[in-house]
Amino acid sequence: MEFKRRIYRLSPRNLSAETIAVTFAKTSRSPEPFDQIAAELDEERSTEFSEKWIVGYGHSSVAEHAVLHLALENVSRLAIETIESNRLASYTEKSTRYQQWDSSAFVIPPEIRHSPFAKTYEDHLSHLFVTYSEILDGLLPWGQSQTESEEGESERSWLNRSKLKAVDVARFVLPAASMANVGLTINARALEYAIRKMLSSDLMEVRLIGEEVKQVATQELPTLVKHAEPIAYLPEVSHYARDLSSGLPNTLSEPFQLTSIDQNGEDKILAAVLYRFGKASFQDCLDHVQSLTQAEKQAIVDKLFEKVGKFDNPLRELEYANASFDLIMDQGAYFEFKRHRMMTQTVQDFSIDHGYAIPLAISEAGLEDKYKACMVEIAGLYEQIAAWNPQVAAYVLPNAYNRRVFCQANLRSLFHFIKLRSANNAHFSIRRVAYGMLELLQPHYPLFAEKIMANNDLSSQKLETQYFSKVAEKGII
Repeated sequence: MEFKRRIYRLSPRNLSAETIAVTFAKTSRSPEPFDQIAAELDEERSTEFSEKWIVGYGHSSVAEHAVLHLALENVSRLAIETIESNRLASYTEKSTRYQQWDSSAFVIPPEIRHSPFAKTYEDHLSHLFVTYSEILDGLLPWGQSQTESEEGESERSWLNRSKLKAVDVARFVLPAASMANVGLTINARALEYAIRKMLSSDLMEVRLIGEEVKQVATQELPTLVKHAEPIAYLPEVSHYARDLSSGLPNTLSEPFQLTSIDQNGEDKILAAVLYRFGKASFQDCLDHVQSLTQAEKQAIVDKLFEKVGKFDNPLRELEYANASFDLIMDQGAYFEFKRHRMMTQTVQDFSIDHGYAIPLAISEAGLEDKYKACMVEIAGLYEQIAAWNPQVAAYVLPNAYNRRVFCQANLRSLFHFIKLRSANNAHFSIRRVAYGMLELLQPHYPLFAEKIMANNDLSSQKLETQYFSKVAEKGII
């Protein structure tokens, strides 16, 4: 028998996602080539195999070979938080930075639709979107004043660029109820858990989305997700933990706090590099690194990054150093922050407890009074609904309101986050967060922090002064 290397596609045009997964799974017990295995399978045989080995025997990793592309449209941005909470998936969503929202494009959650708050909710949200349009129109002259015309640029192109600056600021007014679209690429194993989380949500909209996703996915994956059910322990645990934490004080604090860090993180990284390319034990490598002077360590770090290009990832050994942060940021920034799923993130319920941000552009455009009146009005509505259901009340809150997030990440993940979100084209809200985290890292990891390539002339405080009138105005005056 001739053995010749072959590399080829199993096309989803010809084979279902579940059949492809079963094809790959059967190679562990069959000497036949993949295309021959696939040719011998039909839907019934694939289902039988999946039921026996994946469902019955728990060989769940096989389901990772079945990949779906799902399109979810006109779901709330609050629901998207749960949809996008899965680490092993890819998402692309409608952006508040580049699109203007339609005045009626907001979700009325089922809980509200069948409650005494239905008319009040709809009236306030409709008025909020009117305010959004008025503030966007009021920001257009400001955007034009901030946008220099480029050589040879048409007036239309210049106007579009200047409008984007206005849209970037007006997004602070958009509520969590705003409708959005999100494209989701996910394997069946991760999808089953994603469905279970959605079915376990406090929000009825999310539970209904979970049921629809399960129904749609089952058309392509007749076996792999059909057993997805709510997570039984989650509601009880969440209610219990909410009761435990309800009496804890909400003290004023710095928006960016470092809560823990590996004190010898840089030494561990360098020791791991020596370990990877050498023969010694890790302890011997660590002992050697700790015997070096700071200048000698700096020389090693400089060499490691000497030819690392703009689009290169640093060595994986940077993952041996970890840090934890307690952060407060506006909801718009959080929506970008949550996409960095290699971090471990714990986010508190969206509320008015941490105030709201006022962009400097709003003040410069003479819109601050209108903006603040809008935020105070919505805070009043939030308090009314929150007394009945605080999770549902979050639908009404605009992007301006602050969110508290606890996160843990390794230095390699932080490299990626800070490098990406400190760039000039990143939104100023998330840039401020990125610089705040970098500043907390620098005293502990000076050798590696300087390699992140952030602009050394900037700081979180400079960004705050440059782009905000206030970062935590109280919601009710």
